[in-house]
Amino acid sequence: MTAQTGSEPNRLERRKARTRAALVSAAQSFLAEGKLNVPILEITQAADVGMGSFYNHFQSREELFRAAIEEALDHHGAALDLLCEDVDDPAQVFAQSFRLTGRLHRLNPTLSKVLLNDGLNLVSSDRGLAPRARRDIEAAISADRFKIRDPELAMTIVAGTSLALGQLLHDQPERDDAEATDQVTEDLLRMFGLPPEEAHEVCRRPLPPLDAPRDDSAA
Repeated sequence: MTAQTGSEPNRLERRKARTRAALVSAAQSFLAEGKLNVPILEITQAADVGMGSFYNHFQSREELFRAAIEEALDHHGAALDLLCEDVDDPAQVFAQSFRLTGRLHRLNPTLSKVLLNDGLNLVSSDRGLAPRARRDIEAAISADRFKIRDPELAMTIVAGTSLALGQLLHDQPERDDAEATDQVTEDLLRMFGLPPEEAHEVCRRPLPPLDAPRDDSAA
């Protein structure tokens, strides 16, 4: 009898993961287009998988769409963590994350529109930019870098500004996204208590590329 090597289960798991990823990717495309009522059959056709495969992973279209949004948030959040891990100053971490997020709208318009179309639900999300912005704001307050009396009100400002900026960059494709994002970030830093000269300098520091290659083998 031939001994089992474990390769078959691994192959099956990889196939299941590819199918799920294809469904999530298709859902993100529909979300980006604002097509929230698209039939499941159309989703499976876009993903090039069978209808039965859909129900092996998700019980409903709504469950798939929620997973698509959460994975978009996780992907962006993980990128921010990686790109800011060597920065010690919490004010700079906040600024760098916001500047990178602003550039995301042109670099990855599909992901951007997925996030924008979920709108204000992202403000209270425990994934993606919101919890990281909250963490960085609180760290900057503790380090006496930000002069903020109410962190939750500050988060409201940051979330609303981020969403409005993203929509503006989609509405005005001729606008320089980097310049606009850096100006908005500088204004936020000044609002939060950084001296104008320092806020300006922080927002002119070089940024790591948001599209830097990453090891996604664990995904």
